[in-house]
Amino acid sequence: MIGTTLRQYPCDWEPIPMRDNIIVDPLAHIDSAFSFDLCRSELPVAIELGRGSQVLDGTMLDVGPNGRVTVGTCSMLNACWLIADAEITIGDYTMMSWSVVLMDCYRFPFDYRKRREELLRLPTRPGRKSAAPAQANPIHIGNNVWIGFEACVLPGVTVGDGSVIGARSVVTEDVPPYTIVAGNPARPVRQLKREEAV
Repeated sequence: MIGTTLRQYPCDWEPIPMRDNIIVDPLAHIDSAFSFDLCRSELPVAIELGRGSQVLDGTMLDVGPNGRVTVGTCSMLNACWLIADAEITIGDYTMMSWSVVLMDCYRFPFDYRKRREELLRLPTRPGRKSAAPAQANPIHIGNNVWIGFEACVLPGVTVGDGSVIGARSVVTEDVPPYTIVAGNPARPVRQLKREEAV
């Protein structure tokens, strides 16, 4: 069983119990430990925040029992929602704008009958969390990536180094390095020269 420790960060009103498997570099910035309230991972390291990374107000890391999130050096999560039942990795110097969603799992069946059965069971489950069998596929975000506001990255996607995802895009397929994508579903808009993205 993973223990908890009361932790308080400069912007928090009061100390909040935070799981001991959440590793925060001393130079990382967190607006509130509340961002980790939905972490339920039983892995030895559930969340790891690199040097100079920032988890800003409104960000929630919803990490399931077998999930893991890694955030690289000087990356910024700004009011984002990460759903990790397998793994989400975010490289160095990556920026995620307001209301970005990264989800490595849908957590509910696609078949409407099975979804209905799961919704009927929710009131009896601890924390009202879904326990429907659903495949999780890791998400990997590279270095120097910029994800625009309200974009959504779906299970199994890899976003290459130096890429840009346009605002409100839905990313369903891998994004090659140094590529701007936009739309629903996201499609390439143009290639960047390496020096433009570094």
